[in-house]
Amino acid sequence: MTPAAVLLEKIRELRILIVGDICLDHWCRYSPPHAEASRETGIPRVAVVRTTVTAGAAGTIANNLASLGASHISVLGAIGDDGFGFEVSRALSARGISAEPIIRTRLIQTFTYTKLINDETGVEDLPRVDFINASDLPREVEGQLVETFERIAGGFDLVIVSDQAETVTGGVMTAAMRDAVCRHAEHHLVWADSRVRSEHFRNAVVKPNEKEGEAASMRALGRVDFEAFRRHLESPLLIVTRGGAGASIYDGAGERLISGAKIPSPVDICGAGDSFTAGAAAVLKITGSPEQAVRFGNIVASITVMKPGTGSASPEEVLAAEEHWVS
Repeated sequence: MTPAAVLLEKIRELRILIVGDICLDHWCRYSPPHAEASRETGIPRVAVVRTTVTAGAAGTIANNLASLGASHISVLGAIGDDGFGFEVSRALSARGISAEPIIRTRLIQTFTYTKLINDETGVEDLPRVDFINASDLPREVEGQLVETFERIAGGFDLVIVSDQAETVTGGVMTAAMRDAVCRHAEHHLVWADSRVRSEHFRNAVVKPNEKEGEAASMRALGRVDFEAFRRHLESPLLIVTRGGAGASIYDGAGERLISGAKIPSPVDICGAGDSFTAGAAAVLKITGSPEQAVRFGNIVASITVMKPGTGSASPEEVLAAEEHWVS
């Protein structure tokens, strides 16, 4: 068996919990010729002719792991007791991903990205319609999340955090949730992927992209110094992804850049960081090697950026791409 084949076999057996923000990606194809005006208001309508839904944010990581063959995946987050929440749960279940830990509540609405795609051109060319939570996560929901995490996290080999919310309100990874996760990370492998709060995840493996990492280092230290930032976090490993250039490893042994596959014309980079996280976090758990983890994450991301939307990579695609692994 090739190295990738061995890793893919072992990924199947991992018990993985993804915790954090989960949303519904609501892909709507609309027909311009049917944009007749409303009789009541005169405002032209956007005539949606078909829709597709997928679980996004933490769900994108879960979908990528499922595509790689992982068979023991659970998601912990909070969704509304509404139609979009039903669609999230159904989308996860369709992939064999357990939505059982998710908190369903009428106190919030399900975070939903509605993406309007021109059916004639295939281009997303109208403003997105997002359903967001514009106030703090209710204390009752936060308490349920913390209690659930502390009760179930020990039953998993790997915890992956998806902290996607970019505002101080509405997100699942509150201070109380981060504290629970960081306590767990003292003795277990936790991989944290946070858009704007990387500096708050102590003891964990932290994976920002270059822009996110620079901003977090500036907030924490007043300068961009990734090795010092890693020490500040008391993190065993900091991985900074650099797009097509690959990713840099910081673990106290000096910076190492692991080059990625060269993709001259990516189709869609949306979700590339999530696909990298799925592959790299799983392989880090299996091998303990940051280099192997980053190489695997790079190859998974190189596959998904050649697909529209938040695509994922199959084992067959990974095996076909294995020859492009570079150090």
